[in-house]
Amino acid sequence: MIREVSGDILLTKAEAVAHGVAPNDAFATGLAHSLREQWPAMYKDFRHYCQTQHPDAGGAWIWSGVGGKRIINLLTQEAAYDHGTKAGRATLTNVNHALRELKKIIEQEQLTSVALPRLATGVGGLKWEAVKPLIQQHLGDVGVPVIVYSTFHPGVTADEDLKA
Repeated sequence: MIREVSGDILLTKAEAVAHGVAPNDAFATGLAHSLREQWPAMYKDFRHYCQTQHPDAGGAWIWSGVGGKRIINLLTQEAAYDHGTKAGRATLTNVNHALRELKKIIEQEQLTSVALPRLATGVGGLKWEAVKPLIQQHLGDVGVPVIVYSTFHPGVTADEDLKA
């Protein structure tokens, strides 16, 4: 079940938050920056993962934090060319592959719910009209609530309709 809501994704009751980044991303803007501020250990672990595994765009990496919250970093953007430079734009190919990986993670980890923003449409630069069908294609049949935060309202708890 995919459900679009308005509110602050940082206040989600979903078991996991998925968002788009690039390999070696600095988490300097947007939702990634907010996640870095809320879970600094996640960012540190992500940097270590990238430095040791050298992941390609189109993959995904999951982090589990204290309290059970999981952050799924979907590698929707091309990596930066050099250390300290900005990451490349997102591509539909990378989003497609990353969503396929997200579906595998949901099934393997037996997640009960996932929240995500309008993936790859902010810093990634893609059009929502192109990304939304990919989300429906890959996550429409996962059997758990997928909450898409289509409109950001800081400090507002969305009506996710998750059963406690």
